[in-house]
Amino acid sequence: MNKAFQLQVKIKDKIKNIISELGHDDPNFIVQLEEPKDKEHGDYSTNCAMQLARVFRKAPRDIANMIIEKFPKEECYVEKIEVAGAGFINFYMNNTYLTEVIKEIIEQDETYGQTNYGQGLKVNVEFVSANPTGDLHLGHARGAAIGDSLCRILSVAGYNVTREYYINDAGKQIDNLALSVICRYEQLFGKDSVMPEDGYYGEDIIDIAKELARIYGDKYLEASDERYVLFRDFARNFELEKIKRDLGEFNVYFDIWSSERELYRAKKVDKAIERLEEKGYIYEQDGAVWFRSTAFGDDKDRVLRKSDGTLTYLTPDIAYHIDKLDRGYDKLIDILGADHHGYVPRLKASIEALTGDSEKLEVLIIQMVRLIKNGEEYKMSKRSGKALTLRDLIEEVGKDAVRYFFAMRSSDSQMDFDIDLATKQSNDNPVYYAQYAHARICSILRLAEEKGFKPTLLDHYEHISSEKSFDLLKKLAEFPKIITIAADKRAPHLITYYINELASVFHSFYNAEKVINEEDPVKTEQLLALVKSTQVTLKNALSLIGVSAPEKM
Repeated sequence: MNKAFQLQVKIKDKIKNIISELGHDDPNFIVQLEEPKDKEHGDYSTNCAMQLARVFRKAPRDIANMIIEKFPKEECYVEKIEVAGAGFINFYMNNTYLTEVIKEIIEQDETYGQTNYGQGLKVNVEFVSANPTGDLHLGHARGAAIGDSLCRILSVAGYNVTREYYINDAGKQIDNLALSVICRYEQLFGKDSVMPEDGYYGEDIIDIAKELARIYGDKYLEASDERYVLFRDFARNFELEKIKRDLGEFNVYFDIWSSERELYRAKKVDKAIERLEEKGYIYEQDGAVWFRSTAFGDDKDRVLRKSDGTLTYLTPDIAYHIDKLDRGYDKLIDILGADHHGYVPRLKASIEALTGDSEKLEVLIIQMVRLIKNGEEYKMSKRSGKALTLRDLIEEVGKDAVRYFFAMRSSDSQMDFDIDLATKQSNDNPVYYAQYAHARICSILRLAEEKGFKPTLLDHYEHISSEKSFDLLKKLAEFPKIITIAADKRAPHLITYYINELASVFHSFYNAEKVINEEDPVKTEQLLALVKSTQVTLKNALSLIGVSAPEKM
C-alpha cells in the first residue's frame, strides 16, 4: 500500500475515532472519502457529518465543525479543512508527500500495482470454450479478450488463477462434424454423398477431407465404426489446433484444456447424477430422470436423462463443474455468451444442491457485438464473403485495437465495434491515444539520455511541485486501488478507463511542464523520474488488457 492509500486510510480512521469520541461508537459505521471532481472542493471530501445528523440530533455543519476541531492535520499532511454546503468536510492536502510514490514505482517496475487482495484464493476462469467445429466468431473474440484480461487482473490482485477451456467434443455437433467430413471425403472419390442435416459446409471441412485422402487414400470409402472414430477425432483435433493458433495470435493461452468426452470416459457424468440422487434431488417421471432444481430457485425442474436414455446438455455441465470443484478451486468463474443467460439458474442450482454454496460459481454474460464500418453494420468478410471471424478482425484492425476495444466496455452491455475508429491514427482512437502517450514518454527519455540526463531516484522530490505534476502523481498512486476494484467487480473495462485517464493527465502535464531544461539539471532529472514512473505504470496497465506498449509510433 503506497503513501497515498495509507493517508486515505489514516484520514478515515482518524475521523472514525473522533466520531467515537463524540459518542457514536459504531464499528459498522463506514467513513466514505471521495475525491471531488471540482478541485475547489479539496483533494478529499466526506459526507459523514450529514450521515450522523439523526444520531447526534444536530445540524450537519455543526457536527462537521466538531470533527474539524479535533482532526490532527499535521499527522495526515492536511493543510486546510473546510465545511462546505450542507455539511461536507473538504480536505486540502499538502501534496508533497505524493512524490514518494515515484521511487516506489521505479523500484517495483513490472510488479508495480500488484496487491495481495485475493490472498491466494484459487480461482478457475473458464472462457471461450467454442465447439471445435469451425472458426472463432466475434462473440468468442470478445469473450477471449475479457476472459484473458480478467485473468491477468485477478493474478496481479493476488488470486491464484487457472485459465480453462472446455472442449465440447461429445454430442450432436461433433457427430455432425464427423459425418460432414465423411461426406466430403467420399465426394472426393466420386461418391454421390449427401451432407447430413445441420452439417458443416465450411472450406475447412473440405481441407480436412483432402488431408485424410492424402494420408489414407481410398481406404475408408466403406462405412465402419473405425472410420467414424478416426475421422471424428482427426476433425476435432484439426479444428482445435486452428482455435489454439487463432487464440495464440490474440495473446490468449490456457492452462487446462478439459474434454467433455473425458468426463464420460471417467464415468464422472454418471457419478454426478448419483451424487444428486444420494442427496434426494433426483426423481423419475414419464420415463425421464429429473433434477429438482426448483428447490434452489430455478423456475422449473430440469431433465437430466430423457426417456430415450440420452442426456441433456445440463448433465455433463453439472459433472464438469463438480469436477472443477473436486480439483480444489475455491471459486469458479464462467464467461458465457448471451444465449446462455437462462442457463445460469439451473447450473447454480446444481452447485447449491451438491455443495450448499451456489456462490462458488459466478457467471459473467458476454453480450453481442455489432461491427460498424462507414456508419453501417459490417457483417461479411470481403475475402471470404462469409461472417467475420476473430482472424479476419485481427487482420482488419490489428490485435491491440481488438483487445483494447473489447476490454473497453462492460461485458454485460451490447457493443458496437467501430472499425473506422479502431484503425484511425488520431487521439479520437482510445488505443492509439494510450499507446501514443507511452511512445511519447519513451521519446522524452531517449532525448534526455542523449543530452546526458537520466531519472534520479530519491525518497522525496522537492522540485516537483506544480499542480499538473501533483495531478499526475495522484493518478499514478491510484493504480493498485484500480486493480483491486477491477478484480473485485470482475470489470476489465475499469482498467481501460484508468489508462485513458492516465494518458490524458500525462499529456496535460507534458504540455504544461518543461521536462528537459538544460539550465536546471536537478529539476530535469527529478521530472524525468516522474516521467519514468508514468511509463512503468502505463505499460503495466496496458499489459493487464493484453495490449502492447510501443516505444515508437
